[in-house]
Amino acid sequence: MTHPPATLSHVDESQQPRMVDVGGKPVTHRTARAQARVRFPAEVAQSLHAAGYVTPKGAVLTVAQIAGVMGAKATPQLIPLCHPLSIDRCDIAIHMEGHDALIDCTVSCRGSTGVEMEALTGASIAALTIYDMCKAMSHDIVIGEVRLVGKTGGKHDFGKQEMA
Repeated sequence: MTHPPATLSHVDESQQPRMVDVGGKPVTHRTARAQARVRFPAEVAQSLHAAGYVTPKGAVLTVAQIAGVMGAKATPQLIPLCHPLSIDRCDIAIHMEGHDALIDCTVSCRGSTGVEMEALTGASIAALTIYDMCKAMSHDIVIGEVRLVGKTGGKHDFGKQEMA
């Protein structure tokens, strides 16, 4: 579902950046789910599978999972106008789909602003970690399709039927 274009909430009347005032918004349970995809060349995917997804740097998927949680928690330090949130949950699931690693990040909190950026950051940091841990095998690894899958609990729900 698309919504009509809105005015940008992160700029003031003078078009200067500002943090949005969420003080008057109701506290609700908010959840967001994002995905990222890491595409491996066929020979790299086969080598990783044969090695149990362990490289000289360690257990790739496990380290990426931890990095994704850390990234979600660090979102306000990485994205300038994001509010610091008390995250109740951050789950990172990574599974292989053919030669691709599909990263699924679900974040939730009780608050007056959503957790979309935390979910997107978590998925992105997990993808970057996979790249970092595997780049010695190939520089043809591609990070792609970082996207919001769904969100609930704010003014507009999105992709609710797909939320885990």
